[in-house]
Amino acid sequence: MEKIVINGGTPLFGQVEISGSKNAALPIIYACALVKGKCVLENIPAISDITYSFEILKGIGAKIKMLDKTTYEVDCTDIQPCSSDYDMVRRIRGSYYLLGAEFGRFGKAKVGLPGGCNFGVRPIDQHIKGFEALGGTTSTEGGYVEINSENGPVGANIFFDVSSVGATLNIMIAATLAEGTTVIENAAREPHIVDCANFLNSCGARISGAGSNVIKIKGVRELYGCTYAIIPDMIEAGSFMVAAVATRGSVKITNVIPKHLESISAKLEEMGATIEEFDDAVHVTASGTIKKTNVKTLPYPGFPTDMHPQMSALLCTAEGTSYVNESIFENRFRYVEELKRMGAKIKVDGRIVYIEGGTPLTPAPVIATDLRGGIAVMIAALTAKGRTEISEIKLIERGYDNIVAKMQALGADVKKIVVPDADDLEQAN
Repeated sequence: MEKIVINGGTPLFGQVEISGSKNAALPIIYACALVKGKCVLENIPAISDITYSFEILKGIGAKIKMLDKTTYEVDCTDIQPCSSDYDMVRRIRGSYYLLGAEFGRFGKAKVGLPGGCNFGVRPIDQHIKGFEALGGTTSTEGGYVEINSENGPVGANIFFDVSSVGATLNIMIAATLAEGTTVIENAAREPHIVDCANFLNSCGARISGAGSNVIKIKGVRELYGCTYAIIPDMIEAGSFMVAAVATRGSVKITNVIPKHLESISAKLEEMGATIEEFDDAVHVTASGTIKKTNVKTLPYPGFPTDMHPQMSALLCTAEGTSYVNESIFENRFRYVEELKRMGAKIKVDGRIVYIEGGTPLTPAPVIATDLRGGIAVMIAALTAKGRTEISEIKLIERGYDNIVAKMQALGADVKKIVVPDADDLEQAN
């Protein structure tokens, strides 16, 4: 079993380069399944969700070639639909984008129900609604989602009941090769939706309106390969911004799009941090007392739900009582018990977490409850003087590329260790 060990209490100083966006890379990787040809994808992060996604595509016949540490050639010319490995797709949430790609290209799809972090009900009803509007007959039996259509997807007008990022991406992917025009209303507006649309358009798709709440897709007969660079990861960038403030440090964060970070920057400045913006970087500095604030998570361009746990960790170090109102997921609070182990004065009431800051956190053995909860306890551990051990770090590595080395480069006393688990000890004895 691997753990991350942090000896906290040292401010972060220096410069860190942000990797490609997990949330953009995943749908783009699966969208390659629409293309009869080779796609070269640049700025791919080295995280486990990406590794699993490439393995899923290989399992259905794709040829994947690593050109350098962040660049891959993906050739889906000869893939076989409805043949993905059930156990593999259950490991990650993003595997459901294979549904849209298979249905779009072959008029049929069969993929196991997706996995990913467990922080409440994450239904795929809006995905199903969209697939059925495009002419698919769907079923969800035996742990699989299956879609069938005799003549392939056909353009339609689709209004989502809620603004769903996953459904917007999945239906956009499926409609790219559909006959006729598809209009998605109440579409999500996140930057990774724009990135996926830009990738598809680079392959010959005709998509307009991505980044607004109405997206129009004029179906084309086929797509061709292209070379495309994934956008930087705004959540990784935001996590380092918060870590810099929490430790009262000064960090320049490069390879970012500052506009994507505006909601995060605004809150940190409100708390007393100084943020300097450059063309492709932000410099975050904080010292002394950090002020309390209140946060409500909202769809983009509002404050991202994926930054909620990290902000809670930061607010533990602020003076006064703050709250975070989670409006996206109803149960994203499993990390709270871990912060309590470190002495945090924090409680949950419905969808709101209240934090009474100003009391220094103390080291304790904690676990990463999920991807963003894991980085939150890392941030908390960086502020706590003494040794904190974090277990279940595979959840952190799902979405953070080389997180230990990046923290070390900023002066953090952090390392990854291997410790024998109970089964290993029993066998040794």
